[in-house]
Amino acid sequence: MKLTATMFTSADGVYQGPGAPDEDRSGGFTRGGWLVPHFDERTGAFMDEVFGRVDAFLIGRHTYEIFAGSWGTMADPGDDPIAVGFNTLPKYVPSTTLTDPAWSGTTVLSGDVAAAVQELKARPGRELQVHGSGELVRWLLANDLLDELNLLVFPVIVGAGRRLFPADGPDVALELAGSRTTPSGVTILSYRTAGRPGYGAVEVE
Repeated sequence: MKLTATMFTSADGVYQGPGAPDEDRSGGFTRGGWLVPHFDERTGAFMDEVFGRVDAFLIGRHTYEIFAGSWGTMADPGDDPIAVGFNTLPKYVPSTTLTDPAWSGTTVLSGDVAAAVQELKARPGRELQVHGSGELVRWLLANDLLDELNLLVFPVIVGAGRRLFPADGPDVALELAGSRTTPSGVTILSYRTAGRPGYGAVEVE
C-alpha cells in the first residue's frame, strides 16, 4: 500500500482543532473550527476522492481519541464515505499507552513502529492513509516512510495552536503531483516525497 497523509492547515501552518471549537482544546487552544467557513463543495469532493482510495488508516494516538469520540460513536454512518471508511476499515495506532481500544477494527502498534509501518506498506492494497495526526506525519517524514502528502491550506491565519511543521525538523524535497483551488479559497496541494532537498546560491548578475 502507498502511505499518504492528508492534512488541513491554516495559512500559518496550524493544524490543531480545524473542525469545531471543542475538537481539541489541548494546550489552552481556543480557536478551533477555523476551517468551517471555507469548507466548500469542491473541498468535500476532494476528500471523497481521497477516502475512495483508502484500504487502511494509520492514526496518531491523540487524533485517534478525537476520531473515536466522533466518527466512532456514529450509530449509522449511512453512505458517507468518510464515516463508512473510519468505521469499517482497519485502523493502526502507534502507541505505548493505548492497551484496550474500544473502536472496532483498531490494532495498536507498540513495538518497532518503523518496521510495523514498512510491513503495512508491503501489503497489497491501494492507500494506507494518515489524517489529522501532525506529530505522526512529522515522524513519518523524518523516517522516510511517507510517500505522498496532501496539504489543504485554508485562507485564514489562526495565530495560535500546533503547527504542522516546527521551527526545527527534517528537510524533505517535494514534487508537485497536483494542485487546485476551490471557490472559497482553499488551496489543495498534492506532493510526492523526493528525499532530501538540494541547496544552492542565487546568482546575482
